[in-house]
Parts: sequence; C-alpha cells; structure tokens
Amino acid sequence: MGQSLVEFALVVPMLLLLVIGIAEFGRAWMTQNILTGAAREAVRLLAVPAPAGGPTVASARAVEVLRSAGITADNLVVLDNVAYQPVSVTIAYNFPVAIAGFIPGLNNATVPLTSTTTMRREY
Repeated sequence: MGQSLVEFALVVPMLLLLVIGIAEFGRAWMTQNILTGAAREAVRLLAVPAPAGGPTVASARAVEVLRSAGITADNLVVLDNVAYQPVSVTIAYNFPVAIAGFIPGLNNATVPLTSTTTMRREY
C-alpha cells in the first residue's frame, strides 16, 4: 500500500505536466490558425477588386478577425504593391503561456507566433 502511494506521488507531477503541456500546445496551435485566418482575410481584400480603402480596410478586417478571437496583434504589416504584383499581410503575436506562473523561471513567458500570407493582386 505504501509503495503504491509513493509511486503515485512520483508519477502524478510528470503526468500533470504532460497533460497541461498538451493543452497549451493545443491553445498555441489554435491561436496560430486564427492568425493565419486573419492574414488570409486581410490579403484577400487587397487581392480582389474592391471599393477604395486598400490597406486601411484590409488592416481593419484583420483586426476584426483577431478581436473576435480575443487577440490583439503586436504587429500587423500590410504590403500593398501595384497591380498584378503580390500583396502581403504579416501578423505577429506574443502568445502568453498560461502555466508559466506555476513553473519557476517562466514568469510572463511568451511564445512568438507569426503568420504571413501573400496573394497576387487580381486587377
């Protein structure tokens, strides 16, 4: 009985760290997909014929997509070139690690996430 209790006490912290790490990786992956979607929305607005507004409208759309997910981008770069040339949107975000406060030495830890989407302008 005592041996099982000692083994359980040694294994539980590692098991919890593994499970919480998997959950954090899933959150980071979801955030990366949201950044990619926002960059895609913004660059699509630049690539297709649209009303006047250009990069301002595209930036606003990307910010709207990010805001709907509760994300504030640290850096949003819109490269708007001439017709039939590529247009590009880059979004950078510092992903906060939720369990950083529980692990010594990881206070306020962040993971930099970046997404860049490029499309050729259609007009």
